[in-house]
Amino acid sequence: MLELIIFAALAAVVLFQLYSVLGKRVGRQPEDIAPLATAPVTPKLPAPATEESAILPGLAAIKARDPSFDPDQFLSGARSAYQTIVTAFAVGDRDTLGKLLSPGVMADFDAAIATREKEGRTESAEFSNPPRADLEKTEMVGDSARAAVRFLAEFRSRSKGPEGEAVDDRRTAELWTFERDTKNRNPNWMLVRVEAAQA
Repeated sequence: MLELIIFAALAAVVLFQLYSVLGKRVGRQPEDIAPLATAPVTPKLPAPATEESAILPGLAAIKARDPSFDPDQFLSGARSAYQTIVTAFAVGDRDTLGKLLSPGVMADFDAAIATREKEGRTESAEFSNPPRADLEKTEMVGDSARAAVRFLAEFRSRSKGPEGEAVDDRRTAELWTFERDTKNRNPNWMLVRVEAAQA
């Protein structure tokens, strides 16, 4: 009889524990899980401007007026013009200069040549290497296309005057501005300005 009572008491305890557990949520439920944080969206920044568009803002404007304009071909022609003008100025070749210079620049060059002739001096220039030419700026001014080219050059100047002969190795850095009327069929560019530049 005593064993039956003990067994009944143990059964009552087990049933009570089972009842207290039933109906209760065990472990983490779906609603207990916090929603995942949305990953931050990095805004797309505009692509950085290319070097050409940053340095040469007028390039597109010139091409719009003159689709045949090619920067590489222009620089090749400008480099050739630079060498021709420097050597023509040294020997006082006004005919050659007159075809490549604007009237204002030609007047300055002519005055320098006249002064040299008055002093009885002669010169010549020889390039040791082709000059370096870099396009610095382009723009449209009305119907005129303008392009500034930075030249770095090394050449040997030989001069002769009343005091004797001299040889001078020179290094120059200059900014030359060329211009062309896009309405004119003539494809040649004229030198309209000469300035000193940073080496």
